[in-house]
Order: sequence, then C-alpha cells, then structure tokens
Amino acid sequence: MSHEIGAPQKRLIRALKGEVLDQAPIWLMRQAGRYLPEYKKTRAQAGSFLNLCYTPELAEEVTLQPIRRYGFDASILFSDILVIPDGLGQKVSFVEGEGPVLEPITRVEELAKLDLTRVVPHLAPVYETVRRLRKSLPAETTLIGFAGAPWTVATYMVGGKGSPDQGATKAWAYRAPDEFQKLIDLLVEATILHLGAQVKAGAEVLQIFDTWAGSLPELPFRRFALEPMKRIVAALKAQFPDISIIGFPRGAGSMAVDYFRETGINGLSLDTGVAPAWARRELQSLGCVQGNLDPLLLVAGGPEMRRGIEHILRELGQGPFIFNLGHGIVPQTPPDHVAELVDIVRGWRG
Repeated sequence: MSHEIGAPQKRLIRALKGEVLDQAPIWLMRQAGRYLPEYKKTRAQAGSFLNLCYTPELAEEVTLQPIRRYGFDASILFSDILVIPDGLGQKVSFVEGEGPVLEPITRVEELAKLDLTRVVPHLAPVYETVRRLRKSLPAETTLIGFAGAPWTVATYMVGGKGSPDQGATKAWAYRAPDEFQKLIDLLVEATILHLGAQVKAGAEVLQIFDTWAGSLPELPFRRFALEPMKRIVAALKAQFPDISIIGFPRGAGSMAVDYFRETGINGLSLDTGVAPAWARRELQSLGCVQGNLDPLLLVAGGPEMRRGIEHILRELGQGPFIFNLGHGIVPQTPPDHVAELVDIVRGWRG
C-alpha cells in the first residue's frame, strides 16, 4: 500500500479531502496515555515525561499501543505542545501531580533569550520517532503530527503553567499588543519549522491544538488565534501542497466559522460545546469536521454514552467527518468503553 501523502486509500485523508465515507474514520485525542495499563509501564521506564517524549523507541511504543488495541484509523505522534518552548530554550519541566512548569517570560526584553535556530536540532528525537512510526504503523493507518497553536503555547510561556483564565497572558496581550505580537510571531516561525520537520520525517496529516482559543474575545481572537494559524497553514501548504491540516480552536463558538473559512485548514475539530446540528449547518459545507463526544461520557459508558455517539453520527455522518472526542481522553477512562465506542462507530452506516 502506498505511503505517499494523500494516498487515496487512507480513510482519514479521504475524509479530510472532503470525501463522504460509508463509515466514519475514528481516532481519539490523547489516545496514547494514562488510561492504558501498558502506557503506565512504559512511562515508568522513561522516568520523566519529557524523557518519554525525547526517547524515540519509548515514544514510538506508546504511540503504537492504542493502535494495537483498537485499530484506530489514525495514530497521533506521542509528544507534547510544550516541546516548542523547550526547543526555543525556555526552561520547561513536568511536575508529577502538578503538570508543566515553565520559567515565565513576561517582558519583551526576555524574548532575546529564545533561539529559533535551536528548535529543529533540539527536537531531532521527535522527528526520529516520526520516522520510526512511518515504518512500524499498519499501512492503512494515517500518521498525524501536531503542535500547539501560538496563542495556547504563549499562555504557558507567559503564565509559567496552565491557568484557568490565561490572565497573565491576556494582561500582556491587552496592555502591549504590539510587544506581545513579537512572541506570537516567534511562535509562528517555530511552529512552521517544527511541523515542517514532522512532515519531512513522514507525518501525513497535522493537527494544531489551540486549547485556549476560546478565552479570547473576537478582536484578539482574530489577531492572536486566527491570523497566526492562517500564516502557519499558508507556509506549510506552500512547502507541502498535499498536506492536510486540522485546526482545533477549542471554545471558539461561532468564531469557528471564520476560523475555518479563513485559515485554509482542511478539517475543524469540534469541542464538546458545539451542537452537532449547528456544525452540520455552519461548518460541514466548509470541509471535514471532527469530533466531538464528551470525554466524560466515555468514562461513564452505558446508554448515555451510546446515545451521545449515535447522535453525533446521525448529525455529522452524512458529510465529510472524522469521529473523535471534544477534548482529550481522561486517565480514568475504562479501556473497555473505548473498545465499545470503536465498535459502534465501525458498525454505523450513514
């Protein structure tokens, strides 16, 4: 089977090119992770989380684990959105039970400490993982590379950690937008380099996660979420005309329409808050939509989970569509519920 980008037989790529398939392709955000007992073993072997991201044989192993178990249509590279600040030279660590901790950058002068030329050499182990996966994945499985979007990555770089309201970052962006723009511009360039290197190593589709896009009102959303994405997509498509790109502007609400229309992405990943019928009317005419089962329904299982899955399939399965969650799978998810989800999606015919 051909492994070229855009190989027509890969179901996920066909959906992203706008084809309506008789059976929706399925993969899940964070499908390689803490809900799987085999992941926990590999994670313990790695020591630190970043070590797991930067050890190609271990990162390859955890990426393959959910494919072996469930046979998803796509495999997403095991890595993290914060490898970009780490690559730029910001101090990044992951603290058990606390999550990522970064040395905050709060003034434009501090951007001088960051070095764009470090990114690709520093992240060489990540691209090695992609190369390995391209050889070890089943021929029909699409390999997805990814990065965080500039706005979301900036919120960690400025705040020093995850934040419920992105307050520190918004304060800088609102107080001195032109200075803050310099950080966004640097992240646009770093993201283009990082994703381009993943495509060269063998990634066939890219997803860009803007987890905190929904915290921005319309005008800053356009400036700091939509416009940077447009630049990233244009640069990548100029280099790799066949690459399909999925955007995930979580929480964007009705602004998702302009985001989909203007950024040049092929697919839009829907968060849990988007009504599937609205997405069918407003978004599916623009391209492929992906989503959007609540990860906590997957934890609960039972009739409510089945009702949720069938509702999404009924509303979105008649157009270009990829089944996924509305956000990442959570650690307390029973693996059996994931198996049931896959069976329902595979058994459904539009």
